[in-house]
Amino acid sequence: MREPRLRTVNKAVAPYDLNKFPKNFVGKLAKEITYMSATKSTMSLEGREWEQIFANCIGAEWKPSNVGLDDVVLDNCCWGAKTVFGAKNIDRQKTVRLISGRNSPTYSYGIDKLTSEDPNEIGKMVLDIWNERVSAVRKIYKFVRTVVLVKSKDYSEYLVFEFDTVRYDPELYRFDWNSRMNLEGYEKGTGKHKFTWQPSGSQFTIIEKVPEKRLHVSIKAPEKVDKETILRAVNFNDDWYKVVSDHMEA
Repeated sequence: MREPRLRTVNKAVAPYDLNKFPKNFVGKLAKEITYMSATKSTMSLEGREWEQIFANCIGAEWKPSNVGLDDVVLDNCCWGAKTVFGAKNIDRQKTVRLISGRNSPTYSYGIDKLTSEDPNEIGKMVLDIWNERVSAVRKIYKFVRTVVLVKSKDYSEYLVFEFDTVRYDPELYRFDWNSRMNLEGYEKGTGKHKFTWQPSGSQFTIIEKVPEKRLHVSIKAPEKVDKETILRAVNFNDDWYKVVSDHMEA
């Protein structure tokens, strides 16, 4: 829905338009990933690392949050950052499954026998917990986004895209328990699978479409930098350490 035209209010402006990343974003991203690939014994790139990389690439502040929706902050905008492994050909990736927190009706509503309850009632509770979390962050930031990094299995290709982090109207979804007794939510209008919630651990997963306007980057793998080369580069020597106390047996 479009925002209404207002005569007397100066409307806030986001740091940049959705999925139109700042100048030099790709170059900075490539440098960060190349550095990680060159210095890690085994390449990996997980959530906290992606949060920091993304913050550096857009000139934002990394502020890790328990909520997980505002880990990166720039002016009036915040981001939650997610990483997932892609399909064999990530250029054809259509959807991603994003772990989006732990929503516990037992903690929030005191409901114990979850799987024996009406799945639509439990689904509404799960979405209401998510919605309250989004609302709390939107009280602070005008723009709330999620930025996703899709990684190829060999870390040679990446997709990067954003979407607005929104509330979900429970009336637009139906819920059912699957064969594993996990709760699945479907769009009433299309029948598409949108949510999965696991009673064990309360993990909440949202299925998101990969937009056409996403960034697809290929990055060449560098030669590994061995440990001794790094130690020489920082001029490591015996003066860097001392024994503060020694409780080892003789």
